Amino acid sequence: MARQLATGVINERLAACVNLLPAVESIYRWEGRLELAREIPLLIKTPARNYPALQDWLHAHHPYDVPEIIALPLGAGLPAYLDWVSSCTR
Repeated sequence: MARQLATGVINERLAACVNLLPAVESIYRWEGRLELAREIPLLIKTPARNYPALQDWLHAHHPYDVPEIIALPLGAGLPAYLDWVSSCTR
């Protein structure tokens, strides 16, 4: 599923690059029960202007009812890289 989500956001031009991070084991409470899941975090590179559309797309295509979709602020970056990210997205 992680690879499908990553490919989808690239094909939709919602992101320039997606890193599939090593699998993690998550333990959390859901609907009153303790859950254990193997998950693959995605690190998705997109401009802030694309975040709302990216969030909507991920929420619509993710198998979880409430997936972890968060944005981290970018303090700085190589200008050429940031230009590339912007040019690869809609």
